[in-house]
Amino acid sequence: MRIAKFIANAGFCSRREAEKLIQDGMVKINDCQCSHPSATVNINDKICIGKKVIKLQKTIRLWKLYKPIKFICSSKDENNRNTIFDLVPKNFPRMISVGRLDFMSEGLLLLTNNGDYSRKLELPKKGYERIYRLCIRGKIKKINLEKINKGIKINNVFYKKIKIKLDKTNNNFTWLIVKLKEGKNREIRNICKYFSWKIVKLIRIQYGPYKLGSLQKGKLKEIKVLENA
Repeated sequence: MRIAKFIANAGFCSRREAEKLIQDGMVKINDCQCSHPSATVNINDKICIGKKVIKLQKTIRLWKLYKPIKFICSSKDENNRNTIFDLVPKNFPRMISVGRLDFMSEGLLLLTNNGDYSRKLELPKKGYERIYRLCIRGKIKKINLEKINKGIKINNVFYKKIKIKLDKTNNNFTWLIVKLKEGKNREIRNICKYFSWKIVKLIRIQYGPYKLGSLQKGKLKEIKVLENA
């Protein structure tokens, strides 16, 4: 197994981050500095990152987190903002987030101890549907929903057709259900900005087969890894 994959499967960080650690001279194999991410290792080798010895995670574990707004999906932040890992108890194993939610979005975020499983869930070819509840201030025109459902081009970026439908509405707010697979960066926010829709809440309620359910804001719960996921 390549060293970068070993580090990711150990749940220490992603493969890309592992490659950076190797380039920075932070990784040792059997007390010798690793010079390239393609170096191969086996389960009996001693792998160190800094002074920490890491080991493979034999069992894939998965958690769901209700990410609140104003938390970033990173382990560090130059601006000293709250991170999702501040919500994880100190005695828990090291975790990797499956994808991200932006600073002002909330809802379901998956965390795992296995870098390969994280990558698997993120792969576009898996076609996992992400489902969101979107609250807009005021009322919207039905014709605009039809435009989005057919696919729309915004600032030379084409957003493939997504499933967006009216959930409920009153005089002040409109709630929509948004289902998408492609998931371009800030896709929902960019579409809302194009139509001058003011977002009140953007909540992810499902990622592939995994659902937010009744999980409370800021809480973490270990869940079963589904065989078909």
